[in-house]
Amino acid sequence: MKGFTCKVCSFISINGSAPDKCPVCGAPKTSFEEKADAIKTAKDPKNLSELEKKHIPVIKVVRTCGLIPEGCLDAHVRVGEIQHPMQKEHYILHVDFYVDNEFISRIILTPDRLNPAGALHLKAKSGRLTAVELCNLHGAWIAEVNL
Repeated sequence: MKGFTCKVCSFISINGSAPDKCPVCGAPKTSFEEKADAIKTAKDPKNLSELEKKHIPVIKVVRTCGLIPEGCLDAHVRVGEIQHPMQKEHYILHVDFYVDNEFISRIILTPDRLNPAGALHLKAKSGRLTAVELCNLHGAWIAEVNL
C-alpha cells in the first residue's frame, strides 16, 4: 500500500499526501518520501500466512468505556492474531492510529516489558479506524474497522 513515510520517525501518511509537518516528530515536508510499498497488506485476507497472522493488527471496538462513561468508545489493538514477539531482536516499535485516514495517536512499544498491544479512548462515534504497526524486521502492517 502506498504512503508517504517520514525519514525521521517512520510515521506514514495514508491520506494521499505528505503533511507540511510530521504530526509525530515535527519534521518538515521535505523529510517525507513516497513509497509504493510503505505498508504491507494480506495477499489473501481469507487465507493468511503465519507471517501475516503475526503482523496484521487485530482491532476490537468496545462501545462502553469503563473509564469515561459518556462520549467514549474504546479501541483495543493487538498486533497479530498470533501474538507478535517482543524480544530485543524482533519487536513492534509502535502502533499509529488514524480516523478517516487522519493521524490521531501513536503508542510506542519497547521489547521485553510490554506486550504488542495498546488501547485508545476515542471521542469519535463514526468513521473508519485504522491501525498501522511497525515491526523492526518486517515493516509496517495495516488493519481497518468501521466505528
